[in-house]
Amino acid sequence: MTNALLEDLKWRGLIYQQTDEEGLEKLLSGEKISLYVGVDPTADSMHIGHIVPLLTLRRFQQAGHKPVLLVGGATGMIGDPSGRSTERQLLTKEQIEKNVNGLKKQMERIFEFGDSENSAILVNNYEWISQMNVIDFLRDYGKLINVNYMLAKDTIASRLESGISFTEFSYTLLQGIDFNYLYDHYNVRLQVGGSDQWGNITTGLEIIRKTHNEEAKAYGITMPLVTKADGTKFGKTASGAVWLDPEKTSPYEFYQFWINTADADVVKYLKIFTFLSKEEIEALAVSVEEEPHLRKAQKVLAEEMTKLIHGEEALETAKRITDALFSGDLKSLSASEMRDAFKDVPTAEIAKVDKNIVDLLVEANISPSKRQAREDVANGAISINGDKVTDVNYIVGSKERLDDEFTIIRRGKKKYHMVKYV
Repeated sequence: MTNALLEDLKWRGLIYQQTDEEGLEKLLSGEKISLYVGVDPTADSMHIGHIVPLLTLRRFQQAGHKPVLLVGGATGMIGDPSGRSTERQLLTKEQIEKNVNGLKKQMERIFEFGDSENSAILVNNYEWISQMNVIDFLRDYGKLINVNYMLAKDTIASRLESGISFTEFSYTLLQGIDFNYLYDHYNVRLQVGGSDQWGNITTGLEIIRKTHNEEAKAYGITMPLVTKADGTKFGKTASGAVWLDPEKTSPYEFYQFWINTADADVVKYLKIFTFLSKEEIEALAVSVEEEPHLRKAQKVLAEEMTKLIHGEEALETAKRITDALFSGDLKSLSASEMRDAFKDVPTAEIAKVDKNIVDLLVEANISPSKRQAREDVANGAISINGDKVTDVNYIVGSKERLDDEFTIIRRGKKKYHMVKYV
């Protein structure tokens, strides 16, 4: 029997590997299950590259299954060697706790928590791993997994030449303990993860198999690494990773990231990241082919993702900033919206004193010379905070300093500059 959820995941390109396709299909067609994703708190925010397994888990929740979200308070102190060529820097317990709290808030935006049968629950593996002493660890679990089995794991094999500590070598065993614990205490039957987690997932299945007399029915699936059509890394911009934390990546920047998606990638991203139906996505795919200039698919992608991660109000703010920049009507924006919108434009720092517009343009490297600055002003090429200035004797003073900190100057149609006052 074909399971509709698994069929949808395949259509979206969300299944990379499965431990037992037939067994999982049979299980999902017969009952509602508990399943989990693990996230290590190596930072106080996730970025968009982290959320594909979480969004996949959310699809299971929409189909009536129960998500168990594991935050690795213990494994985060050890360090996952996956995808790394060097050892991770060890974090303190206080750093881990701060990071766990940050991740919790972000998960609460994606999942439904509450009292219903399939409400998401959050668990922290520090609760059970911290209770285990070294003798229990070595006798109860270390004996179950052969060293040769661990050496065959890609994440470990790739590090043998450059070196791997026993601490990181043992990581896969700890994650296997997690799967076994959740299988026993939360009836978790499936682990979902990125493609780099395959080795850790299969270690968990091996431990479950060896610690249960009955035929253990547990499964694993992984998602492929998200890539861009041009071969460059997904989720990166000129200023770095695209974070879920609005303090690290503002909702406006987040919105802009998605709206700037290339035509070659947008349908793929709609499938992977949004909860739109197959019919809705196929209609947008037609729009990409027949009327790409309208960028309908990109607008929907940006709206869906910003609303999901930051909420309706943040989406409206992001759209308002976008519209104001497109029309050149900066006066409709607040000072904080201006700060977000022009975070990455060329910036100059000058003393906080009233200054003639021509002198200011030269000092801030906006115009190359006083002669050019006078021409720019006289020709109407200069705007301050959205207001055109044509008087070469104009004095830029406190009323032009937004929040008493900065001024936005536009030269020509598109060249924006920020002047910060020190």
